[in-house]
Amino acid sequence: MGDLLQALGARTLHVLRTFGHAAFFFVDLLRALPASLRRFWLVVVQVHAIGNLSLVIILASGLAVGFVLALQMYYALVTYGATESLGLIVNLSLVRELGPVVTALLFAGRAGTSLTAEIGLMKAGEQLAAMEMMAIDPRERVLAPRFLAGVISMPVLAILFSAIGILGAWLVAVGLIGVDGGNFWSIMQNSVDVWRDVGNGVVKSFVFGIICTAVALYQGHETEATPEGVAYATTRTVVVSSLAVLGMDFILTAMMFSTP
Repeated sequence: MGDLLQALGARTLHVLRTFGHAAFFFVDLLRALPASLRRFWLVVVQVHAIGNLSLVIILASGLAVGFVLALQMYYALVTYGATESLGLIVNLSLVRELGPVVTALLFAGRAGTSLTAEIGLMKAGEQLAAMEMMAIDPRERVLAPRFLAGVISMPVLAILFSAIGILGAWLVAVGLIGVDGGNFWSIMQNSVDVWRDVGNGVVKSFVFGIICTAVALYQGHETEATPEGVAYATTRTVVVSSLAVLGMDFILTAMMFSTP
C-alpha cells in the first residue's frame, strides 16, 4: 500500500510539474509574438505550410460529413414529419460543433504532428542550440511565427469545413432525397443567428487553434533529441490535443449555449 501511494504521489508531482512547465512555455511564447509580427513574412510562410497544405483533407472531410449528416438527419426527421427543418439542423450542427471540433482534430493529426516533428528534428539536429549560440531566440524566430500561423489558420479552415459541409448536405438533400431547395436555404437564413451561432463557432475554432498549436510546439520543443523521442512526441501531440479539444468544447458549449 505504501509503494502504491508513493508511486501515485510521484506521478501526481510529475503531472503538476509538466503543467507548470507548459504554462511557463506558453507565457514565453506569448511574449515572443510581437517579435514575430515584425517578421510577418515568416508567419505568411507558415500559414501556407500549416493552413494551405491542410486544405485538401479539410474540404474532403467537410464534404463527406455534409453528405452523411444530411442522410442521417433526414431519416430521423422524416419519422416526425419535420423534414423542412433539415437545413436548419445541418447548419447548426456544422457551425456550432462539427465544424470547429472535427477541423481541430484533423488539424492536430495533420499540422500538429508536422509541427512537432519539425521542431523535434531541429532540436535533435541542434539547430535550436545553434540559434541560441548566435544570440537568436528560437521562440521569436521559429516558435512564435508557427504559433501565430496556427491560430490564424484554424478559424479559416473551420469556416471552410462548415461551408463545404453545408454545400454537401444541400447536394444530398435536394439532388438525392428531393427536399425543396428553397425551403432548405430559407429556414437556415431565418433561424441561424450570425453572432450567436456562427460567431461562437469561430470563437471555438480560435481557442482550438491556440490549444493544438501550443501543444504541438511544446511537445516538439521538449522532446528527447532521439528518433524515438521525436516519434513519441508526435504521437503524444495527437492524443493531448484531441483530449484537450474535446474537453474545452464541452466547457465552451456550456458557457455559450446554456442560456436561451
